[in-house]
Amino acid sequence: MRVPAALRALGIDGAAAWSIPMTTRFRRITVREGVLLHGPAGWAEFSPFADYDAGESSAWLRAALEDALHERPAPRRGRVPVNATIPVVAPEQARRIAASLGARTAKVKVADPGTSLDADAERLAAVREELGPDARIRIDANAAWTLPEALAAIPVLDRAAGGLEYVEQPVASLEDMAALRRRVGVPLAADELVRRAEDPLRVARAGAADLLVMKVQPLGGVRRCLQLAQEAGLPVVVSSALESSVGIGAGIALAAALPELPSACGLATASLLTGDLTEQTLRSEAGSIPVTRPAVDPELLARHAASAVRARSWQRRLEECTARLAA
Repeated sequence: MRVPAALRALGIDGAAAWSIPMTTRFRRITVREGVLLHGPAGWAEFSPFADYDAGESSAWLRAALEDALHERPAPRRGRVPVNATIPVVAPEQARRIAASLGARTAKVKVADPGTSLDADAERLAAVREELGPDARIRIDANAAWTLPEALAAIPVLDRAAGGLEYVEQPVASLEDMAALRRRVGVPLAADELVRRAEDPLRVARAGAADLLVMKVQPLGGVRRCLQLAQEAGLPVVVSSALESSVGIGAGIALAAALPELPSACGLATASLLTGDLTEQTLRSEAGSIPVTRPAVDPELLARHAASAVRARSWQRRLEECTARLAA
C-alpha cells in the first residue's frame, strides 16, 4: 500500500492491508480486515469496521499513529487477566470454548438477531456448569434490547448464569441505560455509549453505568484512554475491537498502565480469528496474557494480505481518515 504523504511526513514508512477469516460469525461479520502502519515504535493497527464513516474511523487512525510513532506507557503489571469470549453458539460449543481458554471469567454474547432468550439462557447455563460456581460470568447485548426487553431479559439470564458480574451495553440510549440501572440489581457496563459517543464521559456524568468498557482504537489511543479513565472515576474493563495481536497489544498496554484493574479484560479474542500477523499470538494462558509487543511476521503478513480490491478500498479509507485528521 501507498503511505499518504501526510503520514510519511510524520514518520510512517510502511503500510499493508490484511484480511483474516473468523472462526465463527461474530459481531455479524465473518472476515476481519485492517491496515498495519509502521513507524519508529513499530507496527500498529488501523482496523475500523466497515460501517464506520471517515469521521468515526479517524479516531482509530489517531490511535494507530500514536502506537506506531511513540513508545507505549510504562506498565504497572506484567500480565493482564482476561475473560473467555463466548460467541452466539450452541451450549456444547460454548462449553468447549470456555474450557479451552483457561479463564475464570467469561463474557457471553446474547441478544443476537435470530436467537431466542431461551437459547441465550441455555448458553449461559452451560458456561456456568463448565466453569463452576466461583467463576465470573458477564453478558454483552451490544445495545440490542429495548428498555422493556432488557427489564424482562436480565433477570432470566441472571438466574441462568447463577449470578452475573455485569451486563454490557444492554440498551442503546443513555436515557434507557440510566432508567435500567435504577430498576435492576445487576451492574451495567457501557461500551457503545463510550466508544461511539462524541462525549465518552457523558455516561459517567449521567450515572448510567457502573463500569466503562474502553477500546483503544475507537477512543483514539492508549494515552487518551488513560486520561478518560482518570476523569470518569469509574472502574474500567479494557476490551479489544476484534483485532489481530498487533491491535490487541495496544489494549494490553492500556490495561497494563491503568492504576487499578479490578476486572478481567476482554482481550483474549485472537482465538476468534483463523490466523494472525505476529510471531507470537497474544492468547490467554491460564486466564491472563503477558504484557508484550509481539513482532510482526513478514511471511504471515504476506499470507494474509488483502485482495487487490480490498486493498484499494483500505487505501481510500486511509486517505480519507488522514485528510480528516489533517483538517
